[in-house]
Amino acid sequence: MTVTPPNPPVLSVRDLHVAFGSTGAVHGLSFDIHKGETLALVGESGSGKSATALSILRLIEREGGRIAGGSIRLGGDRPAEITGLKPAALRALRGDRIAMIFQEPMTSLNPVMTIGAQLAETLALHRNLRGTAAREAARAALDRVRIPEPDRRLRQYPHELSGGLRQRVMIAMALICEPEVLIADEPTTALDVTTQAEILRLIAALQRDMGMAVLFITHDLGVVSEIADRVVVMKDGRKVEEGRTADLFSAPRAPYTRELMAASPRLGEGAPAPLPAPEPVLKVSGLTTIFGGGLFSGQAPAPAVRDVSLELGRGETLGLVGESGCGKSTLARSIMRLVEPATGRIELMGARIDGLSPARLKPHRARMQMVFQDPYASLNPRMSVRDLVTEPAALHGLPEADDRAALAADLLARVGLPADAVHRYPHQFSGGQRQRLCIARALSVRPQIIVADEAVSALDVSNARRITDLMAEIQQRDGVSFLFISHDIAIVERVSHRVAVMLKGEIVETGLTEQVLRDPQHAYTRKLLSAVPRIGRRPAPAVPRIEEPVFG
Repeated sequence: MTVTPPNPPVLSVRDLHVAFGSTGAVHGLSFDIHKGETLALVGESGSGKSATALSILRLIEREGGRIAGGSIRLGGDRPAEITGLKPAALRALRGDRIAMIFQEPMTSLNPVMTIGAQLAETLALHRNLRGTAAREAARAALDRVRIPEPDRRLRQYPHELSGGLRQRVMIAMALICEPEVLIADEPTTALDVTTQAEILRLIAALQRDMGMAVLFITHDLGVVSEIADRVVVMKDGRKVEEGRTADLFSAPRAPYTRELMAASPRLGEGAPAPLPAPEPVLKVSGLTTIFGGGLFSGQAPAPAVRDVSLELGRGETLGLVGESGCGKSTLARSIMRLVEPATGRIELMGARIDGLSPARLKPHRARMQMVFQDPYASLNPRMSVRDLVTEPAALHGLPEADDRAALAADLLARVGLPADAVHRYPHQFSGGQRQRLCIARALSVRPQIIVADEAVSALDVSNARRITDLMAEIQQRDGVSFLFISHDIAIVERVSHRVAVMLKGEIVETGLTEQVLRDPQHAYTRKLLSAVPRIGRRPAPAVPRIEEPVFG
């Protein structure tokens, strides 16, 4: 663990206040970051972490906020008070002296520009490089972040790269001008564990090479333990605790810090007790799904799911894990008949649903519902909660839908939301509350199975814990079965009776959760488990190159 050096800080934040209109988002926050140091900023959604990061780069104004008070001072050879900089000076500073990596690279990269053009744009602005010089510098930047075939990548567009490669491109863009401070805002939250481990090792290695300061924003305490020298814990826009990482994890002082640690899943805490031979509610045999090969696709046919067979018992949770691109979501959508499988047999409650026409499939859809990763994208922003959560019941003609107000109130009560929420709209809820609305909507048709596709991966640890606890309550009360898809193996262990591991479209290992995670038989399962962040462990220094996944 690095000891904070006595030299002046590279970045100093003092008594920072940030507001959106009349609502305060950050209240009197102060911290320093020194050269070569990693400071982690942790807390739940809405704690003020991202508002702080955006304020440091003066991007908060673009989000409708403002810096209401305080100082943000950049040190070094060219000290600057960021809160007082004019627009031209800010443009010169962003990407040059301070750079930022965002959580979702697809929203940060321009989809109509090649990777090379986007890197060249930064070089032209801050280093006055163009033409061959810019191209060579861009190629070197991709090589620095261990992207294979950098010359080919320069000609590609963001959608042609995997999630891990896109995040490496974002890192290359952020570091191309060798900034003094790097802000990493949840850069690994949406990544699978092996890609996350590679990205964390990469950032650590580049930090050592360049001596830059890193402000790392995350809600994953396992990641914090592995990469941070010091930690600032935030709640409701205020700092509740600050200290060296080892000290904070061994003896947290603030009750809120202890609550965060209690909510954080840790591999090895144990799985639910095995069920005694539950009756199967879903049987899948020899399922294969193929993408590409259409007349105008320009792609050769490629199997995204290969000959998969699985069973799900009544009242059971089957966890499905694997890297991005392994076929987890495609398998789930194929089972739901949202994607048409090429071959295979799907039995739902004893009835075959593969090959059914849409009209004949409709009655079966009420038995199997899906909860997606992004609740805001899953909810119609123009519909009230009353209409949103009761819409499936109305579409299926269930008697309960005759009184939609009463049904909505009952559903909200079942997922722990107040009855008066029926008159509100999705934007008026937090991320965790919106996911509860999605679960309430799924429950409206009394399903036997809920497919949860990365349903908690975008939530902070406290909200994720609340949602998984809610799923367990629903399962115990109503006997609902869950197919739980996640890249967070610690959460999968917490909720799943059995687990299946996917690699390149195939299930390579399956069994009781305790058995698979304690004594993995397949080398790939062992690789996944070794990549899970653990509190108290530091990452290995090696930074391997990554290759494109076989399936997207």
